[in-house]
Amino acid sequence: MYDVIVIGAGVTGSAIARELSKYERNVAVIEKASDICEGTSKANSGIVHAGYDAVPGTLKAKLNVAGNEKMESLSKELDFPFRRNGSLVLMFEEEDRPALEALYERGLTNGVKDLRILTPEEVRKIEPGVTKQVAGALYAPTGGIVCPFGLNIALAENACDNGVSFFLDTEVLGIEKKRDEQGTYYRICTGSRKNGETIFESRVVINAAGVYADYIHNMVSEKKMTITPRKGEYCLLDKTEGKLIKSTVFQLPSKMGKGILVTPTVHGNLLVGPTAQDIDDKEGVNTTALGLETVMSKASRSVETLSGKKIITSFAGLRPHEDGGDFIIEEVTDASGFIDAAGIDSPGLSCVPVIGEYVADIVNKISPAPRKKNFIATRKGVPSMAEATERERQALIAENPAFGQVICRCEMVTEGEILNAIHRTLGATTLDGIKRRTRAGMGRCQAGFCAPKTVEILARELGVDMEQITKAGGNSGFLDGTNKEVQS
Repeated sequence: MYDVIVIGAGVTGSAIARELSKYERNVAVIEKASDICEGTSKANSGIVHAGYDAVPGTLKAKLNVAGNEKMESLSKELDFPFRRNGSLVLMFEEEDRPALEALYERGLTNGVKDLRILTPEEVRKIEPGVTKQVAGALYAPTGGIVCPFGLNIALAENACDNGVSFFLDTEVLGIEKKRDEQGTYYRICTGSRKNGETIFESRVVINAAGVYADYIHNMVSEKKMTITPRKGEYCLLDKTEGKLIKSTVFQLPSKMGKGILVTPTVHGNLLVGPTAQDIDDKEGVNTTALGLETVMSKASRSVETLSGKKIITSFAGLRPHEDGGDFIIEEVTDASGFIDAAGIDSPGLSCVPVIGEYVADIVNKISPAPRKKNFIATRKGVPSMAEATERERQALIAENPAFGQVICRCEMVTEGEILNAIHRTLGATTLDGIKRRTRAGMGRCQAGFCAPKTVEILARELGVDMEQITKAGGNSGFLDGTNKEVQS
């Protein structure tokens, strides 16, 4: 019997788990994937929105501005990349000025600081690379960019270091409401490839299951929920293009979202996207020729010099859209102790620093608990030889010579970094797990050179055959024996 169980180890679930770990409670996180950050959280824009887009009075508006303000301090506590690079919303036609001014007024109402409407000349002074067709822009200097998986992993590791139990590769199959002399509690039946069927019990359950939040909610409530997967396709461009712009450049938003953006990433690439297509398949993360063509053609309206020849990879992510248009973060009316954190689409990532606090307040009203006296507030990420100073590099190599052995040449990731990623809290067990923790495989060749060696290191350190190493858990194996038989 746990005090609180969180379903979902994406950025929302991990943020909630970390906040709950500040209290004297027995907390567990259940995640169906083989690693944290395997769903929506791994495939998004990495934008920390300023907060001018959300409708005033909504949870999105309230949490966005507060989350934006706290992201920088959180990045320092938990050692993940964040940069306040500012954002621009471009206007291309003078007739659209009322819409731009409305966005400005909305931002002021929401409490966004230092907003300004710029002339075309002012826009180009900040961003010389934007199109000459720009007629004006809304400028938000508080906008930022973050590494989304870096944030997710940092939150989960810190929660785990503070006593939260993580059960990965464990899928929720059913939830029963039960009662005893103390009141309502929940029996959660799960299935795991490794451990078979397992039963968990808890007085409080938090549903942070992303695109599957409706599936989980509908197990316990008569008032049904529908979450629509909204697919967004992206193109990632080489680091040679990373300095075309320094701000995040949006176009005036439509009813389907904020439109196609162009943004630098915290790692020096250029990211373009996303599209917005509502689909039925909650696993539908395939890219399409039409989608990627749409991304590049629409983005070229903002930055004319974009070149499709510089694309090093493309991907798609799913946003969990709920028709009400706002986050659903509340105790379910007909399921006491069951809390939804659902419909966390854009600007969900920006709200992460305060979503955990918001949910913890709800939990504390249901079941108060004292704060821990020994909470560990900080966490150190995987050392980066690419970003280290020469003195720091020499110190790492002196500590472990594996830091002098480069495995991924594109991103200059060493064996020492990969070993750290495997053996740290909630360590990597898959190729994608290594990639998200170290960037090995994220460069120009997209793991074409480093994957075999990374698989070899994973197998050696985990004590398994290389054929058992997967890309992302489950059935994503990619080795099937050797191409030559060794003759005795």
